[in-house]
Amino acid sequence: MNVFLKIFLSMSFSGGLLILVLFWGEQFLKNKISRQWQYYIWLIAILRLLLPFEPETSFMGKTYQAVEEAISQAASLPQQQPPLNPSADVLSPTVNLGADNENKNQPAQDLTATHPLQNIVSLLINHTWLIWLVIALGMLIRKVTIYQDFLQYINAGLTPVSDIGILNRLSIVAEKAGINKPIELYINPLISSPLLIGFFHPYIVFPSDNISEKDFQYIALHELMHYKRGDMFYKWLVQITVCLHWFNPLVHLMSREITKACELSCDEAVLAKIGYDNAQDYGKTLLDAMAAVGRYKEHLGAVTLSGNKQFLKERLGAIMSFKKQSKAAKFLTAALTLCMILAASFIGVYTVETSAGNARAASLPTTPIAFMDGTGNNIIHVTRKDSGAMGIYTPDSFNTLASNISGSIFEPDNHPEKTSVSSSKIEQYYKDNSLPLFEIAFSRLDENAQKTWLEKLYADDEITFFSVAVHGLDTNSPLFATFSEKAYDDEETAFFSILTDCMDKAKLDSWLDRALEDGKWAFQSMLFDKLEQGDEFDKLEDKYEKEQEEKYQEAGVTMDGKNYYYQGQLVNIFLDIRANQSFYTLNMNPAGSINIKIIRDADDNITGVSYMTEAEATELLNDTCNPDEA
Repeated sequence: MNVFLKIFLSMSFSGGLLILVLFWGEQFLKNKISRQWQYYIWLIAILRLLLPFEPETSFMGKTYQAVEEAISQAASLPQQQPPLNPSADVLSPTVNLGADNENKNQPAQDLTATHPLQNIVSLLINHTWLIWLVIALGMLIRKVTIYQDFLQYINAGLTPVSDIGILNRLSIVAEKAGINKPIELYINPLISSPLLIGFFHPYIVFPSDNISEKDFQYIALHELMHYKRGDMFYKWLVQITVCLHWFNPLVHLMSREITKACELSCDEAVLAKIGYDNAQDYGKTLLDAMAAVGRYKEHLGAVTLSGNKQFLKERLGAIMSFKKQSKAAKFLTAALTLCMILAASFIGVYTVETSAGNARAASLPTTPIAFMDGTGNNIIHVTRKDSGAMGIYTPDSFNTLASNISGSIFEPDNHPEKTSVSSSKIEQYYKDNSLPLFEIAFSRLDENAQKTWLEKLYADDEITFFSVAVHGLDTNSPLFATFSEKAYDDEETAFFSILTDCMDKAKLDSWLDRALEDGKWAFQSMLFDKLEQGDEFDKLEDKYEKEQEEKYQEAGVTMDGKNYYYQGQLVNIFLDIRANQSFYTLNMNPAGSINIKIIRDADDNITGVSYMTEAEATELLNDTCNPDEA
């Protein structure tokens, strides 16, 4: 493995440690410190992932130094030790394969030096950097291509706003946001919520120009704050980081957290401009935007007002609890920022100068070359490339040698201690939240132990550890099927999505057929996406919506665009919860005068319509706006 890849892997590991610290820290301090701090603090982890800076003394540097010194010392062990006693652990003394003994020991050299599997493994290790680079470039090119297609789609349906009154209102809001550069305004009815596009020539796109003056002010200010803060550049910096560290699951976790923090921090910035007393009105604007029916799903290259519906409750709860930051909170955030900067520096990365013995260690093999003896006595031959020496060891004596070299213990398949030793280690790694070490230990467990751990991670709702464990299973492991069934039956889409990453097309097609038969929309959407058939799901969704509209009409409910009518009256709150509660429709129109809900039987058939009581409507709104009370 070349030096560059070692440095990069150490950067990924260091950044992963910071991501874990930030993730758990933000969960604890979520409602105690500024949302904008929670958004920008991730830049420290990104810089740790992208820049190989480190002080003279660092945790990563010391770790690599200790490992390399151990390797260097272990590498010279065979020629430094006296001949081993044949009656003890070693069955044959160590011999020198120099020129005088060339013919005598030729068979032993052929056994190790010319084995084809070694050549293949060595070739893969030496060219690992090329595999990493090809995948990283492929991911980046794909993201850029999709973004270009997204821009073409949006631009094809744009209609410029020429109404002087609306443009004047936009100019006033821009001035309030402190933006002097003119921002253009367009209409595209195919999008589901307002969004901001463009790096150097930004413009705002609305689904419609039929917006009240107050809502227009809030929406425009939200998008302009995205532009002022440079959120589009931030988003693409994150995407580049994800492409470079595609193999690190913690980087993907960071990307999701930053996306959420972006909208929460922007909401906070908007309320700081309009005043925290207007939080309720701003939250109502957000609800109205989420109730909009759009066909196109926004892309990572744009910054939007609403995001997705699953994130709605958290945003509304945060909006209602936003308040001006106290001096104590400001001091806390400053202290935490300093601690994170120091932590990033202390962790450090691998450097070429980590130890004085690097020149020698680089020429030595990191792992002994070993083969099982054909006699059936579990004898192991070990060869050192640098010294030309060979020793014949029993499993116990080889364990000692291997642990000194790489920190891992060689255990034949018939060793009864394998599971117990690994289980004790993996338990400690799990308690210490050490994801890399957990991944290594999990791969060494037998199938029963792996099943036990997967059940524990599933019950603990540990998505990240579960993902690492699943990707460490054997390709043909029956545990894939076991936990796929469990996640499907429990409606756990997050766990099921992880398992689908390890499925081939035939298996995904099979699960899709089942989800279609069972009417599970969340699983259908996920599986269509995995199969890269999103257009097919959109067609299915359109067909389903038309069928539902016909059934609504049979029950007395009619639709006119986004408006619902019942017995000639405009509906304020429209609620339709499916029988299995896995899918629902909620539409809110402040201009409406009645609140209704659809009644369904156990087979999901519409049996009628009922008026919602004032208490039911109040409970629904409170549940939506106060997620902590749900």
